[in-house]
This record gives sequence, C-alpha cells and structure tokens, in this order.
Amino acid sequence: MTDRPRTATSDSTAGEGSPVGARLSSVFRLVTGATLSATAGVAAFVSLGEVIPGVIPRAAISALSSGIVVGIALGGLFLPSMRARDAMGMRHEGAAVDALRDPLTGLGNHRAFHDELQREVSEAQRYGVPVALVLIDLDEFRQINDQHGHAEGDRVLAGFARLISGAARAADRCFRTGGDEFALILPHTDADGASVVARRLLIAALESDPRHQDAGVVSFSAGISSMPALTSSQMQLHAQAEAALRAVKRAGRTDVFVFDPEAATDEALVGPGDEVAELIARGRLTAAYQPIFDLATGTVLGWEGLIRPMSPSPFLDPAALFAAAEAGGQLIALDFACVETIVAGAGRLPEGAFLSINLSPPTLEAAEFSTAALLAILRRHGLAPGRLVIELTERQPIGDVERVLVKLDTFRRAGIRLAADHLGAGNAGLRLLTDVRFDIVKVDLGLVHKTAPGGRASAVVESIVAFAARTGALVVGEGVEDADQIDRLVALGVPAAQGYLLGRPGPLPESTVGETPQLTAIPDLQAAARAVDEEMLTWRRSLGLPANPVLVAQTAPMRAARRTARASPTTSG
Repeated sequence: MTDRPRTATSDSTAGEGSPVGARLSSVFRLVTGATLSATAGVAAFVSLGEVIPGVIPRAAISALSSGIVVGIALGGLFLPSMRARDAMGMRHEGAAVDALRDPLTGLGNHRAFHDELQREVSEAQRYGVPVALVLIDLDEFRQINDQHGHAEGDRVLAGFARLISGAARAADRCFRTGGDEFALILPHTDADGASVVARRLLIAALESDPRHQDAGVVSFSAGISSMPALTSSQMQLHAQAEAALRAVKRAGRTDVFVFDPEAATDEALVGPGDEVAELIARGRLTAAYQPIFDLATGTVLGWEGLIRPMSPSPFLDPAALFAAAEAGGQLIALDFACVETIVAGAGRLPEGAFLSINLSPPTLEAAEFSTAALLAILRRHGLAPGRLVIELTERQPIGDVERVLVKLDTFRRAGIRLAADHLGAGNAGLRLLTDVRFDIVKVDLGLVHKTAPGGRASAVVESIVAFAARTGALVVGEGVEDADQIDRLVALGVPAAQGYLLGRPGPLPESTVGETPQLTAIPDLQAAARAVDEEMLTWRRSLGLPANPVLVAQTAPMRAARRTARASPTTSG
C-alpha cells in the first residue's frame, strides 16, 4: 500500500459522497425545484394574460414568492456551511501545495523533487523512454552571502529560480533541493539533450541581471546522468549526477559534465562521502546472503542480505564503508543502494523463504525513503512485499521515534515484515519493542557467545524468548560459531540461528532453485522436533511464522515442571 495524501474532498465530511453532502444536495434540489416550478407557473399565467388581459392570479404570485422566500431562507442556513467546507478544502489543498513548494523561489522543494523523480523514473522504466537528471550548484554562493548579506543572496536565488523556470521546456520539472542547490528532471530526454538544455541555461545565467553586477556574475556547475543509457535505477541515476557534479567542481567549476563511467577512479576526492558516492554511482557494490536455519528441522527459513564493496575499493570491509557513508552524509544513499542491490540479486530465493535487509534509523527517518519507494524497488525485481523483512538495529539511537513508528506502521500495512536486530547490544530498542510488533527478534552475538547454564546472559536470552512467545515473534540467535552454542540456544528455547558455523555470507547457492536447503552438518538437531504442541503450531501459523517445534519441545516440559513445583509443598532450609 502506498502513502498518498488524501484530497480535501475525500477527507471532508460534507463531500458529495458523504451522508451530510447527500442531504445538502437533496435540500438544494428541492429548493431549486420548488422555485423553478413557481416561476414556470407564473410564466404560464403571464402568457395566458397576453390573450386574456389581467389574468395573473394571486395564487401564482404567492407560489413564486413562497418558493423564493424558502430558497433564500434555506440558502441562508446552508450556504455558510457550504462556503466553510469549500474554504476548508481550499486551505487543505493550499497546505498540501505549500508542503511541496520552496517558499523563497516558488519551485518544488527537496521532498517534491524525490517524489517527482520516482514518478518519472517509474514512467521511463514502464514505457522504455529516456529521462535525464541535472543537478546544479551555484558557484561561490557563500561569498555572495558573506560580502553582500543574506538579503542579496535570497535575491540571487529567487532570480536564478525565475531564470531556470523561464529556460525550462514545458515538460521539464524544476526544483530547489537545498541552499544553493537546484535540480532539473527532463522527461523523454537523453544525456546529450540534457547537456544542451543545461549549457543554454548556463549561458543565460552568465548574461543575466546586468543591474546587479556588484554581487558578481551568477554562474553554476552542473552534473548530468540519464537512463536507460547510463543506469537502470533511480538510486544510481542520482548518484551518477552527483559524481558528475563533483567532477565539474574538481575541474574548476562553471561547466556542465555528463557522467562518464569510463573515467578514471583514482582522482583526488574531497572526502569519504565522495568515495562512497563514487562507489554507488559506478555500481561497485555486490550482495552476499547468509542463511537463517530452523534448528528443529534443519531447513532454511530465510536469508539475511548483506552488502560488500567490490574490489578494488578504498574500503576494506562493510564497516568501513558504512562509517565513511555516515561521516560523509551518504548513509541514506548507501542504504538505497543496498536495498536495490540485495533485492536485485535475490532472484533465486526459494518459495516461502524470507529476505531480511538492515536499515539504519537515519534512513527510516528520511522523507525520501518512503513506503512507495521501497515497494517500487520490490516491484522492479519481482519480490513480494510479504517476503521482505526490514531489520532495525538496536545499536544506533533513533532521533525522531514518532516518525519512525509511523513509517514502520506503513511498512507493516504494505505487508513488509519487521525485525529487531542486535537485541541486547544496546539500549535504543526498548521503546520500539513496546510500540512495534516485530515478526523477528535477533539475539546479538555478544549474548549468544556468553550463554552458559545459570549465567546472566542466559537469563537475558530466556527473557527474550519469553517476550517473543507472548508476541508471536521468531527468535534468531546471531553469530553462532560452534556446536556448543547451538546446544545452549536450543536449551534456552531459541528456535533459529545464523552464523559462520551454519553458513557464511556469499552468493545464493544454485540448490535454492525450487527447493529448500537442509542443514546437514548437525543431524542430532532433528531429534528436537519430536514433541509438537499442535495448539502452539496453530497459533504460530496464524501469525504467519514458522512452526518452530524446538520452542515447543523446550517450553512444554518447562510448563509441566512449573505446574509440578506449584503443586508441591515448599520447604525451607
């Protein structure tokens, strides 16, 4: 289900389709009919009076007067409410427009840009037509603010917005996406056509506004990418245009560059964020998949999709990649790239298995990472929403909890499942555990490695298992590296696990086509499936979760032991 703003008409209780609207419409039809009938009657008598002078009965005049009086009276009652409804609708529509408009320039804002880019990319993919993206930065804009003040800076921005709007073609879309950053979306245009449009705009900018030369010549740098010639995804389209824009700045600014996939990659870069963006733009990311096994049956329940930078790369491992993305402001773009890459590579996922992907809290908080954007990626690669699990890590704090909760709710309503990742690794997830119904809770490897009979870590894991039993979530132990850890997890009631012992991250194996892989390295685990509580199985299936008979096998004796203990007299000593 996509997030679409409702129109004022659909929200109004007095709309045409609502009961109130229907009653108002009926009243006005009645009044109008009465007035028209009275008028028609008088007209008939007037016509008759032309033949028989003086024949206009008082009854006709009385009927006309009554109809008009009733109409005026009812109009006085209902017209103010109708006007109020219309005014409210206009205010609602105005607020919706304002939310997508930059107040200084009148162009579309950052949110409108991402919404429109998603629509145009979807159209281009559906009909096989090109679309181009031009990203623009004004040159040395900070100097204008510093030397002439923010009022002059605002005047320059507003003037450039008028220039870009006047130079754009009817089908083009113009946006102000940041302080001195603008964007053009050019439907049905390839990279060469976009370059012509951008260069004409640059010439016009250099020749514009001769009355204010004290503020300096207004120039800009622009980077261009297009699809399908250079890429097939929205994420790479944006990243390639950014890479081309950075290349212009390195070359001295005031120019227009089209992204060149064959260009050298060892140029001096501004910072870690640029390295990440370059990696994304060139599609130098690859997916790896780690299996998650049901410890009772030995079958694969799903895979966790992970990302790896392709060699050669400035990043030695994924941790360094994500640290650089966070430091350089590219975390959201990297998460977009991860989702696209992982979902695209999951074509051999067997029927019934799920695919889980990690997302950082900043990405979940970002307006551009919407449910609609996520569903568009799934549609592109043929993955049903019900098979995707979004993992939210406990290691990173969430800034806007309410915004994230709303977004997670839209994910769930769209059919996407949710997982609490690294449970026990931090303290950021407690609020989410109380407010979000997670389908999966994953026990952090730190707890898994510390589990020992009677130990504190084991007590924490038991609490997690009890919590999951109450909420219907599947518990997964992470980072399993030896058979003893498997035994301890089974004893604590953890039904599923992943880790190097069970399967290392890598490509999806060919054997996943049309069949479910089996865990054969630890055959003794099959004995745990003998005791099955049918009532528990039915309950778990109703929630769409695996049966997990291991959990039943462990909890049933525990319940019996507790009942025996309660029935026996206690002794002190």
